[in-house]
This record gives sequence, C-alpha cells and structure tokens, in this order.
Amino acid sequence: MSETDETGQNGDMICIGAIAGSFGVQGDVRLKSFAANPEDIAAYGPLATEDGSQTHSVTLLGQVKGGYTARLSGITTKEAADALRGTRLFVARAKLPGLPDDEYYHADLVGLEVYDTGGARLGQVKAVLNHGAADLLEIAMTGTPETVLLPFTQASVPTVDLAAGRIIADPPEGLMPEE
Repeated sequence: MSETDETGQNGDMICIGAIAGSFGVQGDVRLKSFAANPEDIAAYGPLATEDGSQTHSVTLLGQVKGGYTARLSGITTKEAADALRGTRLFVARAKLPGLPDDEYYHADLVGLEVYDTGGARLGQVKAVLNHGAADLLEIAMTGTPETVLLPFTQASVPTVDLAAGRIIADPPEGLMPEE
C-alpha cells in the first residue's frame, strides 16, 4: 500500500511530505516524506503548501532519523525554515505514478463507506494510519462517535471498490463494538 498521509487530500493535490523543522543555520529543513519510495519526494518537481500560496523545489541533502535534511528553494535562513515547521507539502495527483490493482493512495481511501461482508454499513474511513507495522483504517462508526482501527490487510479488507466509493470489510472477531 502506498503512502501519502493520513488525510492527504486537497482537491487534485496529494500530501507527499511535511516539514518537521529547521536543520542547521542555513535555512535547511528536516523533511518527512510520505512517498512510497521516500527519496522520490524531490523528483516530483516543485511542491506546494496546502493553501497553494508557496511552492518549493526540494533538494535532498542527507538522511536523519524519520526523514531527510533538505533545501527548499527560497528558504535561506533558519528563521524562515522554523516558520515552515508543520507545513504539509502537496503535489498534483497527475505527477504521481500509477499503482498496481492492489495498492491505493491513502487519500483515495479516506471518505469511503465501509460495509461488512453481509452488506451492513459499519461506517466511513476517517483516516489511514501507519505507526510502523502496517496500515490501519480508522473507521468512524455509524451512529456513534466511536472510531475503530481496522487492519488494512487482505483478510480484514477483502474488497476496495474506489469506483463505487466503498470498502467491504471482514473485521477480526471482537474488533467491532457490540450492538
């Protein structure tokens, strides 16, 4: 499953990375990549901020724990780099590579309706999370403020139908709240 990010969407723009803070005093940043091949973040061309007010070309300088050090075009001071901390960077969907049939961009999964194998509506995908081991779908349950984390595996999610806007899930026993 390819990554972008948990929510990752802005129209035809996909979140491909985030700035974690400054690195050094020359305006370099610590950059977290959400690309399937993390180093590819620099190859997509200029990346835009969420509101589209800024675009930056990215030059990777090295690796650090959890990401890269990078130079962004137009950023030349530590203060300017600090000001970008937490900024998410987006790329046009058209610039992303196509995926095999069994892989999905996280942004394509968020918002899909989730049904069990018997056709009962369970809820809607609120986010796609990955804390290191595997992807999890955060499902906002129907009729309750609760959410459930569903493993995004072939066993738990046998069908993803992007065209119909739905997922068919077979949650592990005991995962779903009792009715």
